[in-house]
Amino acid sequence: MVYPLETNSNLALCQVIADRITETSQRRITFADFMDLVLYHPEHGYYSKKAVSLGKQGDFFTSVHLGADFGELLAIQFAQMWEILGRPVPFSLVEMGAGQGLLALDILHFLRERCLDFFPDLDYIIVEKSSALRQQQQQRLQGFPVRWCNIEELPSQSITGCFFSNELVDALPVHQFVLEQGQLQEIYVTTKQNLNIEFLEVIGDPSVPQLEQYFDLIDIDLKTYPDGYRSEVNLAALPWLSQVADRLQRGYLLTIDYGYSASHYYNPRRTQGTLQCYYQHRHHNNPYVNIGQQDITAHVDFTALEKWGERCGLNKVGFTQQGLFLMMLGLGDRIAALSHTKQPLSDLLHRRDALHQLADPLGLGGFGVLVQSKGLNATETQQVLKGLSVPEKI
Repeated sequence: MVYPLETNSNLALCQVIADRITETSQRRITFADFMDLVLYHPEHGYYSKKAVSLGKQGDFFTSVHLGADFGELLAIQFAQMWEILGRPVPFSLVEMGAGQGLLALDILHFLRERCLDFFPDLDYIIVEKSSALRQQQQQRLQGFPVRWCNIEELPSQSITGCFFSNELVDALPVHQFVLEQGQLQEIYVTTKQNLNIEFLEVIGDPSVPQLEQYFDLIDIDLKTYPDGYRSEVNLAALPWLSQVADRLQRGYLLTIDYGYSASHYYNPRRTQGTLQCYYQHRHHNNPYVNIGQQDITAHVDFTALEKWGERCGLNKVGFTQQGLFLMMLGLGDRIAALSHTKQPLSDLLHRRDALHQLADPLGLGGFGVLVQSKGLNATETQQVLKGLSVPEKI
């Protein structure tokens, strides 16, 4: 298919992509390279410019934009992790991809006000790729003891505490593939040679052997799938997970995102994958419009994170839904307490709606919560995390 350039695309970014394609020997780039440029180009990428206006006024909103409850409930879980690990000093809390800094603000404010023993021992670190977002975070978090770095700057085996992310892995660049005559073929992006920039998808052999090896990792046999089956593979999540595991000496990794187990993700009936674009709170599946002006995401394969994590020394602690996780941390109590709250009816209804959205299994409450650990002793391993004190559900 040929995708003509839309008028609301970032023309400078489109030219950057076209130039990158022209520079290659086969005049094509992988979709992962295309997505990386669209989202993360340091000058024109979506997360360098547009993402500073996320939330209800932007293209999408997350659990963080519904109020402080999400961050406060996570803070309760982090405090228990600190207790389980024997109250280490420091306890490093590493947030990867901190957005506008709202989640960090809610967590830090709660711990400072409610966890007086824990807060002085806290080392809060933000790993942020976008300079624009980092600037916004630094303005919002003035007065709190926070430091910023790239993950490469963290020494190996240096972290005792918890790495965590909320809706980060879904935004990592993905490779797209299609099955033709029983063979996995990769989808590339090229340009049509005319006066205007038009992007065109072409099919070719896989750019790297890891694409086919990925399905061995998650135990999926594509030979049984029909021709024309199309989906994506998040190879970038694997080295990201390796980096985290290498830096974590003792503690936890908490990953919150929307996604499935591998058997659900690569269901033969889901023939077009999960790639979605978000523009002004509407979603569609065409990444070649609104270039640089819209978010592009794909669901997370939690099985791959579990399996690759095992290879990196990360043990699965548990996997559940966000709604269940937050309920066990006190979300239900907060909902029940609303009936005893004296405040204007409009405020009460707004807060009740926000709390219910966090738990809604058809929305944010249906997100996956994966907890992995490393370096825990037998006693620490036996202690159940509050958020996981319900039967596992995938």
